[in-house]
Amino acid sequence: MLIRNARPWGAAAADVVIADGRISEIRPHDESAALLDGDVDGRGRLLLPSFSDVHVHLDSSRIGLPFREHTGAPGVWAMMMNDRRNWRNTDVPHADIVAGTLERMIARGTTRVRSYAQVDVDCRLEKFDSVVAAKERFADHADVQIMTFPQAGILREEGTVELLEESLKQGADVMGGIDPCMLDRDPVKHLDIVFGLAEKYQVEIDIHLHEPGELGVFSTDLVIERTRALGMQGKVTMSHAYDLGAVDEATSRRLIDTFAELDISMATVAPSTSDHLSLVQLTEAGVRVGLGEDGQRDYWSPYGNCDMLDRTWQLAFVNGFRRDDLVELALAVGTMGGASIMSHSSPRLTRVGDRPGVAVGDRADLLLVDGETPTSAVMDRGDDRTVIHDGRVVADGLRVVGF
Repeated sequence: MLIRNARPWGAAAADVVIADGRISEIRPHDESAALLDGDVDGRGRLLLPSFSDVHVHLDSSRIGLPFREHTGAPGVWAMMMNDRRNWRNTDVPHADIVAGTLERMIARGTTRVRSYAQVDVDCRLEKFDSVVAAKERFADHADVQIMTFPQAGILREEGTVELLEESLKQGADVMGGIDPCMLDRDPVKHLDIVFGLAEKYQVEIDIHLHEPGELGVFSTDLVIERTRALGMQGKVTMSHAYDLGAVDEATSRRLIDTFAELDISMATVAPSTSDHLSLVQLTEAGVRVGLGEDGQRDYWSPYGNCDMLDRTWQLAFVNGFRRDDLVELALAVGTMGGASIMSHSSPRLTRVGDRPGVAVGDRADLLLVDGETPTSAVMDRGDDRTVIHDGRVVADGLRVVGF
């Protein structure tokens, strides 16, 4: 495949050759070069890495359904019970909602996805099965990792552990945990189960952490302790963790340095708080940081529209970024930052100026989008998009193709 007249990360117009699913050559744009069957006309658009959504709840989506009034009450347990009361009340099969959400994400430029799949005594493996079916349906269009996720906690309801283990037997890629202190109120037992199952089935771990201040730091230190003791460097992600910067500067610096030492990743959803750890400091320390949309118009929140370019704007906004290099850092986090969490073959970001993903030898997971510069693309979020996964076009004009 030849991608003719594209601007890698906003650089000069180039012709990009794709072979065997990777970028094999980048040469100055030749206006006389003809497009052959299967080639792509870049039309001067930006060429960026495709997006990586490493924190999304495909299983709780209401994308494609009528908008509804938000009925959730504050707190994880109250919100979870609201979801439990309502998620079956649709005329559309759950599996179709999940698949439709993933399709919309791919159409807008996301080709790497780490999705939560709720497992509890109410839904059992029904939500997990829907995410598995969507993953299989779009196997040629996106890489999808599935996290078995105890949204209702592990210890509060009898039978949860057995269901989580069954999902791991059926191929879950990641073992999830959530608020070890606040939800299950037994952080040692909660994390022993999470790390024990992950070790047994040789999968990675992702801890969903909403806990505030010192409590969040306490839970994080327990995660760090187990990561080091079990030799699970590079296999643990802290998701949300949006209050770890609220304690004091010395504690924040210690956590950042320890995350770097143990290769513990962070997944952010660009929360509306000023107490998260510094994105610049995390990057410069070499901590893998990825971005996700979280829920998408679901029973937890009306926010989310399957467009990671929108969420990249939000990441830049909540961090107060105005300089172009910092806005582009947000874009790098939303694309290759998450890719480095899902696969260590993708390089992590180590400085504000890193712009990986569109060089010779890189995997051809790419997005063509209209925009004068990468920063303007984040601000304007245009619709003229072509999405490439593993060297083939999988979406164009906000529609999935290639079935």
